[in-house]
Amino acid sequence: MRKIGIIGAGLSSLYSACYLAKAGYSVEVFEKNKMAGGRSQYFKTNGFTFDMGPSWYWMPDLIDDLFNDLGENRSDYFKLTRLDPAYQVLWKDKTATQIPATKEDLLDLFDSFEKNGGQKLLEFLKDAQTKYEIATESFLENPGLKIGEIAKLSVLKNALKLDVFKSVEKDVAKRFSSEKARSILNFPVLFLGEMPGNIPSLYTLMNYADLELGTWYPDGGMHALAAALEKIALHEGVKFHFNSPVKEILAEQGIVSGLRSNGRAHPFDAIIGGADYNHIEQNLIPSRYRRYTPDYWDKRKMAPSSLIYYLGINKEIPGLDHHNLFFDEDLNDHGKEIYNDPKWPTNPLFYACAPSKTDKDVAPEGQENIFILMPLAPDLEDSDEIREKYFQMIMKRMEDRCGVSIRKNIVYKRSFCISDFKSEYNSFKGNAYGLANTLFQTANLKPKMKSKIKNLFYCGQLTVPGPGIPPALISGKIAAKQLIKTL
Repeated sequence: MRKIGIIGAGLSSLYSACYLAKAGYSVEVFEKNKMAGGRSQYFKTNGFTFDMGPSWYWMPDLIDDLFNDLGENRSDYFKLTRLDPAYQVLWKDKTATQIPATKEDLLDLFDSFEKNGGQKLLEFLKDAQTKYEIATESFLENPGLKIGEIAKLSVLKNALKLDVFKSVEKDVAKRFSSEKARSILNFPVLFLGEMPGNIPSLYTLMNYADLELGTWYPDGGMHALAAALEKIALHEGVKFHFNSPVKEILAEQGIVSGLRSNGRAHPFDAIIGGADYNHIEQNLIPSRYRRYTPDYWDKRKMAPSSLIYYLGINKEIPGLDHHNLFFDEDLNDHGKEIYNDPKWPTNPLFYACAPSKTDKDVAPEGQENIFILMPLAPDLEDSDEIREKYFQMIMKRMEDRCGVSIRKNIVYKRSFCISDFKSEYNSFKGNAYGLANTLFQTANLKPKMKSKIKNLFYCGQLTVPGPGIPPALISGKIAAKQLIKTL
């Protein structure tokens, strides 16, 4: 039986482990932290259960398909609840817009924004659906290794429908005149690593995922997905090594021979690197086998990092839904301070998640679990003083909008920022969302999945297909298939 080592236990690694174990390989996973999940880890304290990273469950069809590819049913591991409203947006004018789950209510909402807004939305979503279906069928599972993957006539014909040379912002502005409609439709791409004016219109497929496929919540919390994959992996005989950072990938004559962890050499026939690509390539393999230079990495356009707060509140907070977008400051100003002139933002937008509005098990009865995220440029100076400054700023705005005190009712508080992304996940420049999805960092132009070392493959958010929960899972599947094909 061929032995496979996997570095990291994030979603992409977990999927690779399941796929390979079911294909008959002996699989061992090495994780530097104490549990599986990577950015989808969780922690419990004071009666609260906090998901540490991803909080939006989108594209349930793709995730269900990926379970089916493993011969499993997602519903055997956790149930899904569609959120209605999906989320709410809090505006500068002190109003709030709740995004309904039903199509009829959604069209009525856009009619309230502008004349024929509902009909315009129908036409927009029809185009977005076309992009979604083409991308998922023709591009998402490409390994990005050969030009032939995108040079096929059928693929090129489909590519013409994807508007890769038009921006999301231009596409939206051409169709809609109201600021609120434009803001809602530009929102899903804000974490893709650029302003909507620099993200290809291909990514309006995210609007289809948002408004048509809906926003969901897995029973038990977002970490239910990682827990399900870990359970499948264990059932298939995968061995996990926690608190086991990998210090070196071993190679003989340019071929993988194993890895070193906790002072021990572990022999393997092949390795999948699901931890941070930059960390593995620049620190764990000999320099002669590195495909990319430090200068190459430094020139990559990165998606944002984040300042996150995990808060336990000893009372319920009115005025909050499960997902809340605070668009009460200027988006363009904040965006410029992330992408054009990287600095700590002056008047930032932020996002607040209150999963206790949906799931009563994540907080003690009558209390609130709140996760707050503020996007910011990667690799900035990060200190406790800076974190506290922004905490006070955000809390004041939340208290003003909710009409109640929050700060004096905090019974648990923890922050997580750039330095933590680096220490917990070896994240390049402390990024939270991988590479920016710009035109020149898409598909075959991302860092290659295959290493120059034979039988070493990469998966995760810095290679194809990119960041996000479904793409991470798909990345693990692609890497596993490439390994099987090579061995």
